[in-house]
Amino acid sequence: MVGRREFVCVLALMMLLASFVSGCNSGGDTPSPKEPTSSSTVVPIISQGDITVLSRSTKTDFPKSLTFNLEVESDGQITGVELRYKIAKVTSPSVIATIKPDFTPGYRVKTSWVWDMKKASLPPGAEVEYHWVIKNASGVVSTLTAEKLSFDDTRYDWRELLENNVRLFWHQGDKSFGQALMNAAQGALDKLAEDTGALLEKEVKIYIYASADELQNALVYSQDWTGGIAFTDYGIIAIGVSPGNLDWGKGTVAHELAHLVISQVTFNPYAGLPTWLSEGLAMYAEGELTENFEELFTGAVFNSALISVQSLSSSFPADAGEALLAYAESYQLVKFIIDSYGADKMLDLLHVFRNGSSPDDALLAVYGFDTNGLDSVWRLSLGIGAPLASGFRRGLPGMALCFTFSHLPTPASL
Repeated sequence: MVGRREFVCVLALMMLLASFVSGCNSGGDTPSPKEPTSSSTVVPIISQGDITVLSRSTKTDFPKSLTFNLEVESDGQITGVELRYKIAKVTSPSVIATIKPDFTPGYRVKTSWVWDMKKASLPPGAEVEYHWVIKNASGVVSTLTAEKLSFDDTRYDWRELLENNVRLFWHQGDKSFGQALMNAAQGALDKLAEDTGALLEKEVKIYIYASADELQNALVYSQDWTGGIAFTDYGIIAIGVSPGNLDWGKGTVAHELAHLVISQVTFNPYAGLPTWLSEGLAMYAEGELTENFEELFTGAVFNSALISVQSLSSSFPADAGEALLAYAESYQLVKFIIDSYGADKMLDLLHVFRNGSSPDDALLAVYGFDTNGLDSVWRLSLGIGAPLASGFRRGLPGMALCFTFSHLPTPASL
């Protein structure tokens, strides 16, 4: 269900499960959702030439399905019915899907198509634009006016805040809880704008579920340890955090929102960012590195055991300790670049990536050194030499190993 640049954010290491899952579910009991309900929209009768639309409607059964219904009649036998839709997401170019639902040709036709989310799912709040095309034996073609719908999770009574292109939804906790998370989002935007020049270009939606379990129940595809997911192609974030775990939630909101900002600024159909830059900027948006991460990084510097920047450019390691070090290093590396060369240069780098440049070409264009050169000048600033090892044990092929959804558990909690 993930897009090209969608970050499926899970803790894929069993060593991290206990500390993370307990954090996501802390703060008291989670209320049960309402029974799954279906919502529908019905459009009045429309006549276009020889074709009359008696009814067209949509029915949402979140998160399982989305159904499109049509009833139409004509003076000539109806021989063709098509449903065409596109999803509001960052793609280049925009993709329009065509569905040909089953029906029996005749002067009056009733048909429907069920979008089974087990085959291709949508995140909560995803927007879909659709229209019907009807043909009859006389050669008349009727293209109905496009309609829009939002695939909303109607099982909860959502509260909502909107500020500076961030639309935040939550259903458990008072207004101060929602406002605290919104403040964290705005703080992250301010920090990114000031220190990197990157701005949020389009509205994003953030859904705050009251626990990891709630979040998992809202996703067709999830793991038992999924605590959050960022759909960068859709501009949507979903996080499981209770009011009793507000500090964790604020860090998570800042982290995930940073991913969406950077994704918008650098989007291109060719290539993404090196992982150290994407994750480093997201960690940077959260604020100062925590003490335990600092200790982990300092120890690696002291023992000349830093992971090379080249190794940090792709997937992060499967080993828990190395993964945490990878995040700590990415933060420190981004901080070094911003402190040493300024916000304008960082924005220039992001814009070069928007043109589809490789990491080496982008770094050379802006700073005059490639990935290995960056590694050298960074280590020189730390007073250490080349790494003892060039790489680390990576995750299994195909593993979506990405800690982007949350404020990571500290080494002390492992």
